[in-house]
Amino acid sequence: MKVILSVDSIKFPLTGIGRYTYELAKQLQLQSDLELLLFANGSFVSNILTVEKIKPSIFGHLRSQLLKSNLAIKIYQLLTGIRNWIALKGHDDYVFHGSGFYLPKFSGNSVATFHDLSVFSWAHCHPPERVRFMQRELNFTLQRASLLITDSEYTRQEIAGYFGYPIDKIRTVALACSSEFHPRDAIETSFILNKFGLEHHGYALYAGTIEPRKNIESLLDAYAMLPEALRARWPLVLAGYHGWKSEALHQRIEAAVTAGWARYLGYVENDDLSILFAGAHLFVFPSHYEGFGLPVLEAMASGVPVVCSNSSSLPEVAGGAALMCDALDVDKLTQLIVLGLEDESWRVEAVAKGLAQSSKFSWQRCAKETMAVYRELAIRNNH
Repeated sequence: MKVILSVDSIKFPLTGIGRYTYELAKQLQLQSDLELLLFANGSFVSNILTVEKIKPSIFGHLRSQLLKSNLAIKIYQLLTGIRNWIALKGHDDYVFHGSGFYLPKFSGNSVATFHDLSVFSWAHCHPPERVRFMQRELNFTLQRASLLITDSEYTRQEIAGYFGYPIDKIRTVALACSSEFHPRDAIETSFILNKFGLEHHGYALYAGTIEPRKNIESLLDAYAMLPEALRARWPLVLAGYHGWKSEALHQRIEAAVTAGWARYLGYVENDDLSILFAGAHLFVFPSHYEGFGLPVLEAMASGVPVVCSNSSSLPEVAGGAALMCDALDVDKLTQLIVLGLEDESWRVEAVAKGLAQSSKFSWQRCAKETMAVYRELAIRNNH
């Protein structure tokens, strides 16, 4: 079986889609019955970079500036389309997999992973230039794809409903989290937590990009309503990359830091992040919308109880192991955080349920189910 995997999304900072592509590529490289080519920036590459070597590129910064112009977007799409078409000529007997939404023109069969529909259904939570670029590209993808992959059944149903896309052409393949996310005791976490000035089980954690879609405003509102003694004992720690339109959020975070009940760590390297998860007393993730919700899975795999919203795909990931409420119900969120911090009997049960739920997800399983999609398309190529 012959497959070309797009690895454009493997770049700093290695967030959701980059992590998915990186882990999938690692697993696919272990498959003896697969002839795998990796494709990035219009050419074939010999190997995926190790995470440590992924750094921001000047080209990436330049592209982000150019995409603020409609004309530049159209020129960029035209030129990259021609570049990719030329590079892929003669590979029609391969299956092409666009791991991060996008599909170039390709004469063979192709599949794209649609991670979510946020640029359509939550367009107001993205920069306008990103919305314009991605909506145009994703409509091309829908026209070009032989099949689609989604991270969750929620997104599968959402695509079918939103676009009127044939649901029998969409396959759900769940993501996973790195094996680095597992329970650790206070001795194992001490070195990294000391670096951040934190204590094992001495804080509640939010991890994710700082941006409006993550509903951090409601999280801060809810935490501010906790009894002062709880906030003093378990301050809120936020770890995440600066996202779009986050200036007001950062002002609110800074005010909470000044008040003494919050800490903001910025982007945390992956090796440190798994320790940060394992040392948390509670993980809180009230996001408005997720195509999958990887941080919830990472917390459960780390043996940490979870409070999250019941929106979009999160109930699929949490599988009944988390306390959940409506994303905008701040009063209920406050109650659940109090319960999550203090109720030891629930906490013990939540840890056991979370570990059992998270064990159902693995990158090996993700690769196996993705290979099954490739096989479907390879059969078409051979006929």
